[in-house]
Amino acid sequence: MNIRSTFANIHKPIFFGSLGLLLAVTLPLILFPEMGRVWVMAAQGFVTQNFGVLYQTMGLASLGFMFYIVFSDIGQIKLGDVDAEPEFSLFSWGAMLFAAGIGGAVVFWGMVEWMYYLQNPPFHLEPFSEEATAWAATYGMFHWGPIAWSIYLVPALPMAYFLHVRKHKVLRISEAIRPVLGEKLARSWLGNVIDILFIFGMLGGGATSLGILVPLIDEGLGGLFGFTPNALSQVGVLVGTTALFAVSAWRGLKGGIEILSDINMWIGLAVLLFVLTMGPTVFILDTGLNSLGLMLSNLVQMATWTEPFGNLNGFEDSGFPQNWTIFYWAWWLVFAPTVGLFIARISKGRRIKTMVAGSIFFGSLGCALFFVILGNYGLYLQLSGALDVIQIMNDQSANAAFYAVLGELPLSWLVTLAVVVLLSIFTATTFDSIAYILSSAAEKNVNQEPARWHRLFWAFTLSLLPMSLLFLGGLQTLQTASIVSGVPLLVIALLLMISMVRAAKYDLRFQPDYNDPEINIEEFPENDPWTKEGTWELPDDNGEASASSDGLSSNDVKPNTP
Repeated sequence: MNIRSTFANIHKPIFFGSLGLLLAVTLPLILFPEMGRVWVMAAQGFVTQNFGVLYQTMGLASLGFMFYIVFSDIGQIKLGDVDAEPEFSLFSWGAMLFAAGIGGAVVFWGMVEWMYYLQNPPFHLEPFSEEATAWAATYGMFHWGPIAWSIYLVPALPMAYFLHVRKHKVLRISEAIRPVLGEKLARSWLGNVIDILFIFGMLGGGATSLGILVPLIDEGLGGLFGFTPNALSQVGVLVGTTALFAVSAWRGLKGGIEILSDINMWIGLAVLLFVLTMGPTVFILDTGLNSLGLMLSNLVQMATWTEPFGNLNGFEDSGFPQNWTIFYWAWWLVFAPTVGLFIARISKGRRIKTMVAGSIFFGSLGCALFFVILGNYGLYLQLSGALDVIQIMNDQSANAAFYAVLGELPLSWLVTLAVVVLLSIFTATTFDSIAYILSSAAEKNVNQEPARWHRLFWAFTLSLLPMSLLFLGGLQTLQTASIVSGVPLLVIALLLMISMVRAAKYDLRFQPDYNDPEINIEEFPENDPWTKEGTWELPDDNGEASASSDGLSSNDVKPNTP
């Protein structure tokens, strides 16, 4: 490993700019935690109140855009050469994108999220009523469902296209919006700022999630081995999980992330199957099917409920859309570059429509299984009177309620052990993926995997940050700060969608005779249209450029629809 030679491949403005922004936000939180919390929470309130409608619009637009991609000619394009085969099996591919996109968070929230909704339900319903209960079992599937994965795919699409079709060996968001901004602007200071903002979101969001999962793993280990969780044990857990994903980061995609993701998927399926068979099977399935129907028949209403009269006299202001839906959409958007770029990296050899439909299917189905089985099992205990889970959460903590539910199962110690292992490996695969993408984004060219020392650097950065904030109560503040910083990403998300369509539609017109259900992009212009030498106008039969208002000629022969 030659660090000096590989350091020459580092994109210095992005590398040091990301670290500088992270330190600029983190150090005040360490030195002045109370003041920092006040300022950041005020900023969050301003963002959710004033930009909430933009986040909700972005969520619906992302879902609609994915439908357009799947059913258009763009969806038929193959990511790679004509003879390119998928690098990973369908199972491993689905396991990797699910582990990278959700991680251990879905295990925790799948179990406890309904408890919050039942006490403070949407649509101004009566808490603990039958209707509130039905929505409590449904809203988690909505927040972790197709819209969330569509937001993830917004950066994944243009990145996958430029990486595998146009062979641009760069994994940066600024590269994906060159068809809109132009090469000169995308590679200027503006492009660097865009990449730094995305990396800050990855670091802030990733470090916060790690800080949330470490206490959960620590509490599970404490219950298993009979010790009281404390600061020292949390550091031990953090060191252990860091070591696990550092080894995985060192081994790379095939030797690390793929193996851990496969193991994790089998453990997760085993835990879910055990809970389903040993728990109230009929209740779980009935409630799950009812929730699925409720979500599908009301998805647009759920996605567009803004509680517009909440601030007016005589109307109730529950804050539900701001505290949950808008917060989740902002959170997925901050994580979108990490997950999207990772999905793009592992999708070579597949068609674009397969990448889109597969990601939404595997991601939404995986999340739904955790919410349906774990969540409805806990809900049954609450409704049947077997265990007052909500009281445990309110009196102690959500972590305590999580393990109290597991404690009601047969062989509870074995289930708890499996869940602790599941959480640990989920954490490792998620942050291994983040470290992989961070190192890729901060390198000039990614002809192969990023340098090992570079992957390890970001792996340890992701662990040291929550370790320092774990004892200062600043993790939630950092999480909120990273979401507030994601407001500019709303504009960038729109640019990414325009960029994908503009580049793919232009390239399709160089393939006028395609008829196969799988399109291979093989012909390109001499100069890309977003470069200084290129143009969006296409040459006519005489070799002269012909133009239209959108840069595409209306006289050119349109490709036959397969």
